[in-house]
Amino acid sequence: MNTTAQLARHGLFDARVPRYTSYPTAPQFAGGVDGDRFASWLRAVPEGGQVSLYIHVPFCRRLCWFCACRTQGTSSDAPVRAYLDVLKAEIARLGRHLAPGVRLSRMHWGGGTPTLMNAAMIAELAAAVEAVVPMAPGAEFSVEIDPNELDDTRLDALAAAGMTRASIGVQDFDPVIQKAIGRDQSYEITARAVETIRARGIESLNADILFGLPHQTLERISSSVQKLLSLSPDRVALYGYAHVPWMAKRQSLLPTDALPTPEQRLALFETARQLFAWDGFAEIGIDHFARPGDGLARAQAEGRLRRNFQGYTDDGATALIGLGASSISRFPQGYAQNASATSAYIRDIRDGNFATARGHVFSKEDRWRGRMIEQLMCEFRCDTSAITSLGARESWVRSVLAGLAAHFDDATRLTPQGLQILPEARPLTRVIARAVDAYHLSGAGHSSAI
Repeated sequence: MNTTAQLARHGLFDARVPRYTSYPTAPQFAGGVDGDRFASWLRAVPEGGQVSLYIHVPFCRRLCWFCACRTQGTSSDAPVRAYLDVLKAEIARLGRHLAPGVRLSRMHWGGGTPTLMNAAMIAELAAAVEAVVPMAPGAEFSVEIDPNELDDTRLDALAAAGMTRASIGVQDFDPVIQKAIGRDQSYEITARAVETIRARGIESLNADILFGLPHQTLERISSSVQKLLSLSPDRVALYGYAHVPWMAKRQSLLPTDALPTPEQRLALFETARQLFAWDGFAEIGIDHFARPGDGLARAQAEGRLRRNFQGYTDDGATALIGLGASSISRFPQGYAQNASATSAYIRDIRDGNFATARGHVFSKEDRWRGRMIEQLMCEFRCDTSAITSLGARESWVRSVLAGLAAHFDDATRLTPQGLQILPEARPLTRVIARAVDAYHLSGAGHSSAI
C-alpha cells in the first residue's frame, strides 16, 4: 500500500485530524470541571504516590510566526515577575490539597520561553516546587530552552535546580526558512548552547525539528537534519508544521504560496525519517526518534510507551498536573484546563481559587476508546485484552476493530490478539485513530494528517 494513490484513498493528503495527545481532544472540553472538582481530584492522589508536573511560562522576547502555542511577547521582566508570584501561589495551593509524601516522577517547564526567566526567578520557582512536592529518586526534570535566550547564570541556576534534560527547539537551520517563519537561530548559536549545557553535566538532550515549512525542500531538510545529528541528541521530535492561521493569527505572516503540498510534506517526513534511522535512532510512534539506550526506546521495547500533551513519554505516573495559564491536567477521573488568557488565570489565583476553566470527566467508553487510540499511536496496534482489562466487553472491542479493518482494508490486519497497522500504512495512523474517536470533530480545528 506504499503508493501515493493508496494513501490518498484513505484521506492522508486532505484530512485534518487531531494529534491525539489526549482523548477526548481539547476542543471537546467544556464546563462542569471547575476548581472544586480539580481540588477533589488532587486530594484523590494517594499518600506516597507520584505525579508529573507541567509548568507553563507563556512569555517570549520575540514571537515566532510559525508558533501556535499560547504565548505573549514582553520586552521587560515586570510581567514575568508578576506571573511568577502567581505561579508560586498556585503551587502553594496545590500543596494544601496533596496527600503527604507525594513526589514528582517528571517535571517539565514549557512555554513560551522558560529560560526568559533570570537566574533568581529560576531558583525561586524550583524552590517553590521542591517545598511542596519534591522530586522522587530517579525523577526527570526537563526544560524547554531557547538558545537565543540563555546565558551562563541561567544555565547554572537550572543545573543547580536539578535539570536532567534540556529540550531545544530547532525547527530548521536553513536561513531562508528561518526568515520566512520569524525564527532566527543559527546552527552556531544552537551548538554553543548544547556545549554549555553538557559542560554542566546535563547529558540528556532532546530537540524538535519541523517538516512542512515554507521553502522547505528535500535538500534543505536533509542539511538541517544532518546538522542536528552532529549535536548528538538523545531523542528528536519530528513534527509536521500545523498551519492554522485562524487559531494563531501570527501565522498569516508566513508566505502560504511557499508551503509544501501534502504530498511534498510526506516526502519531507520520509527523508528526515530515513536519516534518523540511518544514524541508529529507534523510531518511536509516529514522529519521535530515540537512541537505543534512551528511556523512550526502552519504554517502547517493554510496552510502556504512553502519550500525553508533551508527545510520547515513558512516565508511569497516573496524574499529570498542569500549572500556569492554559495548562491541562490529566487525572484518572478526567481532564482539567486552566484559564487560557493569562489575565484570567492571574485573577483567579489572586482571588484565592484554582484557575480551572473547563475540562472533561471520563466516561467508561472514553477510557476504552482513549486506550485504543493510545495503543494505535504508540504501538501501531490495539490488543483486545488491553481494552477488556478496563471493563469493556470483548464483543464491543472486536466490533470496533472489525470496523477499522473493513474501512482500512489494505492498511490494517486483524489478528487473534486484535488489530495491527501495516508498516507501510503508518503515515495513516492519525486517520485510523480518528475512526475510533466517538466525538464529532470539525476539521477546522486540527492540523493536516501529514
